[in-house]
Amino acid sequence: MSIILDNLVPRSYQEEVFERAQKGNVIAAMNTGSGKTLISLLLIKWISAQAVSRGKVIIFLVPKVTLVEQQGNFIDRNTPLRVIKLHGALDIDLTDRLGWRKRFAEHDVFVMTAQIFLNMLTHSIWTVDKVSLMIFDECHHTRKNHPYNGIMREYFQIKETSLRPKIFGMTASPIWSPRDVVGSLLALEANMNAKVMSVRVHVDELKENSPKPVEIIKEYSFPPETYDYPSPTIWMALGIFDYALWDRLQIPWDNIGVRYYATLSNLGPYAASYFLYIEMQQHISRNLKEHNEAMRIMNYDIDMDLLPPSLPVLTPLPPDFFVVQDILLDFEPFFTDGSEHDYPPVPVPLHWCSPKVQVLVDILLAYHSSTFQGIVFVEQRQIAASLARILCAIPELKGIIKSMALVGQGVGNDGIVKATPGGQSNALNMFRERKINLLIATSVAEEGLDFPACDLVVRFDSLHHLVGYVQSRGRARNKASTFIIMMQKGDMSHLSRYQTLKEGEPEVNKAYQTRHVEDKEKEDIEVDEMDEDDQTSPADIAQRERYVVPSSGAVLTYDNAINLLSYLCSLIPRDSFTPQHRLKFTGDFEATLHLPRSIPLSPEQLTYLGPPRRSKKEARRAAAFMAVKRLHELDVFDEFLLPTTSARGKLDKDIDGHAVKNVSQVPNMMEVQVVDPWTVGPRLWLHNIYIDDRLVAGLVTGTMLPSVNVRSGASIVRTDDGKVMVFRSEEDELQKRERMRKFTNLGIWLRVTARPCVQPPSLFVVPLIAKWQPDYDAIDRLLMTPRGTQDWNKIGESDYDNLIVMNDNEFGRPRLLRRIRTDLTPMSIPPPGSVESLFPTYHEYFIHRWTRKRWTARVPLVGSLVETIILPRYFDGTYPLNPQGHDKPVMLTVPMGGLIPQGCLRWFPMNRGVSQAFEVLPALCHRVTDIYRVWRARLSLSLPPIDTDTFVEALTLPSTDAGYSNQRMETLGDAVLELCTTVYLFNKYPHRHEGQLSVLRQGAISNRFLLARAKEIDLERFITSETQSVHTWRYVEPAESESFAQRRALRCYPRRSLQDCMEATLGAAFLTGGIQMALHTGEALGLNFGGTTPWSLRYSRNPELSPASSFFSALEEKLGYTFHRSELLLEAVTHPSFTHESSGPSYQRLEFLGDALLDLVVCHYLYRKFPEATSHQLAWPKTRAICAPALATLGIKYLDLHKFMLINRFDLTKAIDRYTPLLQATTGEEIVKRGWRYDPPKAISDVFESVMGAVFVDSGFNYERAAAVVEHVMDDILQELSPSLPLDPISGLVEWLASSGCTKASFVKKVKLSGGIPSEGISVLVHDTTVAGPIVAISLTVAKFMASERALTILSDPEAEKSLARVCTCNISTDIKRSAAFEDGTLRLEEKDDYTGPTSEEIITESASDLEDVEEVVTMLTQVDLLT
Repeated sequence: MSIILDNLVPRSYQEEVFERAQKGNVIAAMNTGSGKTLISLLLIKWISAQAVSRGKVIIFLVPKVTLVEQQGNFIDRNTPLRVIKLHGALDIDLTDRLGWRKRFAEHDVFVMTAQIFLNMLTHSIWTVDKVSLMIFDECHHTRKNHPYNGIMREYFQIKETSLRPKIFGMTASPIWSPRDVVGSLLALEANMNAKVMSVRVHVDELKENSPKPVEIIKEYSFPPETYDYPSPTIWMALGIFDYALWDRLQIPWDNIGVRYYATLSNLGPYAASYFLYIEMQQHISRNLKEHNEAMRIMNYDIDMDLLPPSLPVLTPLPPDFFVVQDILLDFEPFFTDGSEHDYPPVPVPLHWCSPKVQVLVDILLAYHSSTFQGIVFVEQRQIAASLARILCAIPELKGIIKSMALVGQGVGNDGIVKATPGGQSNALNMFRERKINLLIATSVAEEGLDFPACDLVVRFDSLHHLVGYVQSRGRARNKASTFIIMMQKGDMSHLSRYQTLKEGEPEVNKAYQTRHVEDKEKEDIEVDEMDEDDQTSPADIAQRERYVVPSSGAVLTYDNAINLLSYLCSLIPRDSFTPQHRLKFTGDFEATLHLPRSIPLSPEQLTYLGPPRRSKKEARRAAAFMAVKRLHELDVFDEFLLPTTSARGKLDKDIDGHAVKNVSQVPNMMEVQVVDPWTVGPRLWLHNIYIDDRLVAGLVTGTMLPSVNVRSGASIVRTDDGKVMVFRSEEDELQKRERMRKFTNLGIWLRVTARPCVQPPSLFVVPLIAKWQPDYDAIDRLLMTPRGTQDWNKIGESDYDNLIVMNDNEFGRPRLLRRIRTDLTPMSIPPPGSVESLFPTYHEYFIHRWTRKRWTARVPLVGSLVETIILPRYFDGTYPLNPQGHDKPVMLTVPMGGLIPQGCLRWFPMNRGVSQAFEVLPALCHRVTDIYRVWRARLSLSLPPIDTDTFVEALTLPSTDAGYSNQRMETLGDAVLELCTTVYLFNKYPHRHEGQLSVLRQGAISNRFLLARAKEIDLERFITSETQSVHTWRYVEPAESESFAQRRALRCYPRRSLQDCMEATLGAAFLTGGIQMALHTGEALGLNFGGTTPWSLRYSRNPELSPASSFFSALEEKLGYTFHRSELLLEAVTHPSFTHESSGPSYQRLEFLGDALLDLVVCHYLYRKFPEATSHQLAWPKTRAICAPALATLGIKYLDLHKFMLINRFDLTKAIDRYTPLLQATTGEEIVKRGWRYDPPKAISDVFESVMGAVFVDSGFNYERAAAVVEHVMDDILQELSPSLPLDPISGLVEWLASSGCTKASFVKKVKLSGGIPSEGISVLVHDTTVAGPIVAISLTVAKFMASERALTILSDPEAEKSLARVCTCNISTDIKRSAAFEDGTLRLEEKDDYTGPTSEEIITESASDLEDVEEVVTMLTQVDLLT
C-alpha cells in the first residue's frame, strides 16, 4: 500500500513496516535517521480514516519535553488533523474537566510527555478505550517505573481486546543490555503488547538510507598530577575557609568539590576553576540578595518613621563572606568578559587542558572542514558547559570551532521548567541553522531530537548500555561520518564494555529482525519496577493492589500513590516561616508513612503502616497506596483522586455533585421575557385608585393586581383588590374596551407624555361613578371632543381649579383653569409693571408672544380673559422606597400662570381627580410592576417572606435610575454568600486544609456559578431593568400579542446583572431574617449552603465543657467571651511551624472561617451605619478595616495575641517582637487612614482571624453572638470608618494623573546604596523623569505607597521644580488623554535596575480587568500607565 504525503514520499522499507503495523501492534526497531516518524505519520493518517476511530483520539507519546514541539509540529505540518502539544512546562490543570472535555472534542492528535497522559488516566480525564492509536517514541523506555510502563498497565486493564487501541513503538535500540537479548525482547514485547520487528524485505534500501559510520577508538593519557597552571587556583583560595562558613551560608561545599574534581580530571584546571567560579558566584549572589532583603528594614527612607528605636540589630553576614566575595572579584577577569556570549577573556593554552581535551582538539582539527558539524557526548552538565567554553578559547581552534552546550531541560514535580545554563533551545536552533558547528551535549541529544546528519560524533565519556551506544552513534549518519569512542589508556573495563556492545549489536539485530509477526504470542512478562539497585520481587508484584473509584473510574496504583500524596502536600498553604510540607517514611522493608501535620486529620489518620515487602521502595509504595485509599474515604481526595477541585476548572458539577449549567454561550447582553402584569386579556379586573384616601379613578388590567401603596410627591396613592368587570354581551365588551382604550390614550397624552400612544395601552384608566363602577358617560364626553371644546356656556365657578384647558396657539400644553376674568378683554390696557405692559394692549402682547415662524397667532379682539396655570407633565415613574424627605414629585419645570383670551382656549371634560390619577400613573405602574414581580418571584422560586421593599431593591438594576438599586445590597449579599458557603465547606470537609477549602469556595461563589444557578431558576424573569422615564409610554401591548394575556415583556440587560441579583437577594434575606432566612434563600437559589437546618442544630457543639487553661484567661477577658471548648482556642493561636514536627492542628482552617466572618460583620456594620452610602463607599472602608495591618494592630494592641501565639520559628518571633511596640503605639485613625505604611508579619492578622473563627465555632455557629464579639474587639477601627475615607497614595496618584491627562507615568524598581549596602527601592517616573525616589522602606509594597505620596506632593505643587506642568509633555487634550488611559486595560510595572549586582526578581504585571468575567466589565476606571 502506498500513501503519498505532501512533499514526503515513503520509501519501500518504510511502507513494509507500515503495512505490518496495520495488521498488528508493532515495535519498529530501526536506526536513527531511518524515518520511523514518517511511518508513524502514515499510520496516523490511515487509522484516522477508519470507522473504528470515530469518537477516539490518537496519542503520540514522547519521553522528553524537547520532543513534544518537534513531533507535534511535524504531524501538524503534514496532516489535516487537529494537533495539540502538551508537556509539563505548560500550565496543565488536571482539575479543569470541562476544559479537557473541550480539548478532546476539538483535537484529533495529542502529542505529549508520558507523565501527563498517565495523570489523565489516573484522574479519569480520559480512558485508554477512547484512544484509537498510541505511538511510543523511544519505546525502549517501557520498563521499570517509567510512565510508558504505567500507561501500558492501564492498557492491559481493558479485558476486551477489541476495545484496546493499536500500539506502535519506535526505537533505534529495543535492548538495553546484550547479555540477555531474548529475555529483553520478550520483556519489551510483553510490556507493550507488540512485536519487535525491523525491515526484512528491503534491507538494502534501508542500509543505503541509514548507513553506519566508521567507528574509531581514540585513546588519551591519564591526567597528570600537576599542571603548568597559575597558582594559587581559585580552589586553593577558597579551600582555606572552615566548613562552618559554608554551612552558615548554606553552600554544599562537599558536593561542589566532587564536581570540581570530576571536571578537573576530565577537562583540566582552567575548566574546573571556571566551573567553581560560576558555581560559587551563584551561591554568593543568593546570600547577598537574601541579606539585602533583610536590610530593607534597617535602611528605610528617612521620612518613614515607622519602626521603634529599640529595633534589634540585624545579624550581619560573617566577615569571611566578604573575603570570599573579594576572591571571586579578583578571579573575575580570568573567567568572564561580560559580553553577551561571555567567552573566556584569556586564551586557554593546551597545557591548561587535560590530555583528554588535547586529544579531542586533535580530533576536531583532523576532521574539520568548511561544512563540518559535530556532536561531543558527555555525561555531566557542568562538563558540557565548561567544555563548550574552553574549546572556543583554545588558540588552535580559534576561528574553526564555534561550540555551545546542550543539556537537558528538567521539569520539576510542580511542572515548572528548571533553568539550565547555556541556553539549550538557542543552542539547538543555532546548530540547525549552522551558526555553530559543534554541540557539547548530554544524553538529551541521544534520543529523538531532529539534528542534521553530523560528520563527526565523539563519545567523550564512557558507554554504559546498548541504547546509549546505538542512539549516539546514530547521529553520525552521513556516508562519510565518523563515530569516535574516547578511552583512557589501559582502561580495560571500558574497552571490554564497548566490545561487548559492538559485538552484541548484530546478535541483537538478528534476534528481532528474524522474528515474525505470526509467531505465537508469548506469555506476558512484567519487568522490574524499580531501579537496578532496588529490584522489585515478582512476589511483591503479585501482591500489588489496584483500586478504581466506582463513580469516576479514577485509578489508584502502587505507581502513582506517592505522586498523589506529594501533590497533596504541595497544596498545603504555608508562609515563608513554615518549611515545605513533605512525606516522611520510616522503616525499611515494612514502611510507615507519616503525613504532614498541617493536613487536618487526627494523629492516627496521619500515620500508615504498610505491609512487609521485599524491597524498601516497594514497602513505601504499599504504605502510600494504603494512605491514598484511606484519604479518599475521608474525602481528602475527591472522586477523581484529586486533592481539590480548581475554581478555574469550570466544572459541570458543584461541590454537592449537582449539575451546573453551561453558561459559556450566554451572551453579554441578554434578551429576556420578564414577568409583567400589564395586559388587557380576555378577563379584565378593575382596581380603585385612591389619592390621600380620596377615590379618583379606576385602573383596569387583564391581571389581578396586588394592592399597593406608593408615595407620589406629597400624596399617598393606593389601590385595593380588583374585581372582575362584567359586560352585558361580547359586543358590549368590545365597544367598552375600545372606549376605555381611547380615553386612556387621551389621558396619557394630556397628562404624561405629550405624545400619542402608537400601540394599544396594556392598561386602562377610567373615571368612576362609585367603587368598581366605571363612568362611561364621562368617557364618552371626552371622546366626543378629543381636541377639546370652545363651548364655554356651561362653565362656571364650580369648574375653577378643576378643568383642563389648552391654548390653540400652544396646542399640546395643558393648563388648569383658575377663573374667568370678565373685567378684562384682549383690548384692555395691561397694568404698569406687568410683563404685558410693554405693549399697548393685551392683544398686541399675545400676537407678539405666540407668532412663530410657521404660525401666525390667532387672537380675538373681544371676549373675556382667563387666568390659567400651566400643568406640568409627570413623566418620571420613580418613587421612594423610603418616603422620608420626598415632598414633591420629580417633574418637568415650566413657568407658572398667565392670562389667555377665552376665545383661544379649549377645555377638556376630564375632572381633576382623573387628571391626578394620570399624573401618578407612571409611579403607580412602576410600583405595581415591582410588587407583582416580587410576588411572582416568591412563588416561583419558593423563597421565604423577604421584606417586600428590600426585595424590590434587590431586583432593581442601577440602569433604571429609580433612585435605588441592588448595588448596596449586592455588596452585603456577597459577604453573606461567602460566610454561608464557608461554614458549609468548613463542616462538610473536616479533613481538608485551608488551601483546598479556598479553591472549593472560590468555585461556589464565583460569578460563573451564580450565573449558572440564576439561569437554572430563571431569575432573569423577575429583574427590573426598565428606565423610569416615560417620555414614550411603555405600558403597551406587544406588537405580536395574541388574544390571550401574555403577562411578560421583552427586556434587554447585561448577563452580569444576574449574579448581582443573586447576591442582592441573599442580602435582602439577611436583612429581613438574618442568617436563617439567608440559608432558606440560598437553598431556593440552588447555592451550596448545606440545607435550611439552623447551624446551631446542624453543627451542634460537644455538650461536654472543657474550659480553657488559665494561660488564656486574659485573652478570654479581652474578648468578652468564655470558651466552651478549649481546644479551639489552642488551635487558633498555633502557627503551622509549631505543628510541623508535632501533633495537633494549626490555625489555618479557623483563619479561613474567621476571614469570612469578619467580612460580613464589617460589611453589615457599614450598611447599617451609612444607609446612603454607595456600594463603592461601603467596599472601600471595609477593605481598610479588614486589611492585615488593621487586624494585626487589633491583635497586638487589644488582644495581646503576641503573648499567646505558639510559634516554632525564631525569625518569625523576632519579626513580631520588632513590630509589637509600633502597633501598640498606633491609633485606630492612623491605621485606617494610613495603614499602608505598615507591613507587619501576616501571621498576626491570621491569628486574629482564627481567634474570631474559634469564637464562631465555639458558639455553635451563632452568628449574632460571634458578630457581637467581633464588633466589640474591632470597635476602635470601626469608629473611624466612613464613606469619605481618603484614597491610599497609589490610588490617589493614579486618579490625579488621569484627571490631569498625563499618560506616561510608572513605578521603577531601583537600587539605593546606603553605607555601601545596596537596597532595592521604588521611584516614580513621569516622562522618564524621576519625580520621587528611590524610596527604600521595610518592603517594596510600602515603598511604592511612600513614593506615590511624595510624587503627588511634588507634582501637584506648581512651584516645584518637577511639577506636572514642567515634566509632562503630553501634547493632547485632557479628554484625549483620558481616553488613551482608559483604553489601556492594564497597569504595568517597569523594572529597571541601576545596580550591577544581583538582578532583582521581576515584579509581575497586574491586570486591571476582572479575571473571571473580563468580557462583562461594563464600567472601567480611567487609568494611566502607572504601575501597581
